Amino acid sequence: MVALTAVDVLASRVAEHSYHQTLNRELEEKGRMLALLLVHRLDRPQFQDLAKESGARLTFIDRAGTVLNDSEADPKSMENHATRSEVKAALAGRTGSDMRISNTIGAMFLYVAVPARDGALRLAVPVRDVKSKVDEMRQQLLAAVALAFLPAIIVAAFFARYVSSKLATIIDYAGKLARGEFQARMKGAGRDELGVLTEQLNETGEKLQAIFEQLQREHVELEKLERVRKDFVINVSHELRTPLASIQGYTETLLDGAVHDPDHNIRFLTIIRQNAERLGRLTADLMTLSRLELKTTKFQFASYYINELLGDCCDSVRPIAEKKHIDIVLEQDAQGTEIFCDSEAVHQVMGNLLDNAIKYTPEGGKIVVGTRKVQGGKTEMAEIFVRDSGMGIPADELPRLFERFYRVDKARSRQMGGTGLGLAIVKHLVRAMGGDVRVQSEPGRGSTFIFTLPMHDIGLMEFGAIEPELTAAVPAPRFF
Repeated sequence: MVALTAVDVLASRVAEHSYHQTLNRELEEKGRMLALLLVHRLDRPQFQDLAKESGARLTFIDRAGTVLNDSEADPKSMENHATRSEVKAALAGRTGSDMRISNTIGAMFLYVAVPARDGALRLAVPVRDVKSKVDEMRQQLLAAVALAFLPAIIVAAFFARYVSSKLATIIDYAGKLARGEFQARMKGAGRDELGVLTEQLNETGEKLQAIFEQLQREHVELEKLERVRKDFVINVSHELRTPLASIQGYTETLLDGAVHDPDHNIRFLTIIRQNAERLGRLTADLMTLSRLELKTTKFQFASYYINELLGDCCDSVRPIAEKKHIDIVLEQDAQGTEIFCDSEAVHQVMGNLLDNAIKYTPEGGKIVVGTRKVQGGKTEMAEIFVRDSGMGIPADELPRLFERFYRVDKARSRQMGGTGLGLAIVKHLVRAMGGDVRVQSEPGRGSTFIFTLPMHDIGLMEFGAIEPELTAAVPAPRFF
């Protein structure tokens, strides 16, 4: 509609201007032809017949401006035309034209005057005839333009339908994203702007889905960590409450007079000392575990011969094992393998594993310590094992064995003075040195604790530089 209106306004003006120019030329040519007929000598009937044939009003004016003849009015009643612009131009030898209201007839005329012998010949056409011709041209032009616009309208309607369907799909997809349906995807991406928008929205959906899944995983991890934190608080409270209650109870008994009882005072003081030592061990293990989890523990990595390192570890606990008549056997590595580690950390790991093995191996049992080479991804690793001939561990207990305060036999563990943190410390120390730890066990057939350590420098200058592909560790909760 806007285009048709613009065509009507602009093209009509062009058509009107073009028709005026054409009419001016036609009237000029007719006037020059009629001027050759010596129209000034024709009588009035002949002059009117000539005007009728030419299709215009004819007026002959002499050089003084006097109207000598006119096809529609009495020349004697007409005023002098010497001042008319078109007549003045014609008397000067040029073609003149003008458009104005006729004083004689009172209607709008288009006047064209040409030079003639002894004066000027003027032709006039009513403007209403010009307007009717222009309106006729305008109608024809609008009809032609309207017909030309029909294919354009059909094509525009097709593209509008295409674009609207695309936009409807995009709006629907945006609604799905707003409702949290991040797995939904749009089809039909093209190279146009809507196709690019479709691709961008699909990429946005993929990123939102990835972020949502990450948030879900983090939420699950946070729930796990919250459960771990609660369990930790409960376990710590319980572990601290038992020795503290014992210390408080026996201390109050001594203060109430038992300190002077030679049959009980020494035994009570011995119990108090044992519980104080238990609290000391528990506090030390908690501090060690806290430093490991906060990554404040500094390690001094170097290369060590594995035979010598394991030999020192076994010799340090051998007197304790001999009291229970337990034999500790070290299977020497014939290749002289070296491991890259912190020797103090390895001593602590081996100390905890051997201490557990001695506790749960019956008298006359056997503990075997050995090593072998394995391939751990990008790095060659040494696998160290501690195998005992103890009671073994049920299969359903194995996944939780390295959790803090987790005990398979809780009553016996406390009776033996364990804190329940030894294996958790082992796990953190081994992973801090770039290795991993696991356990194999069957009830009645003993247990084998296995951990790996790199044989070469893997760039572990301190705790925070652990390679994820070696440790595959889930971040532990921080409580201190």
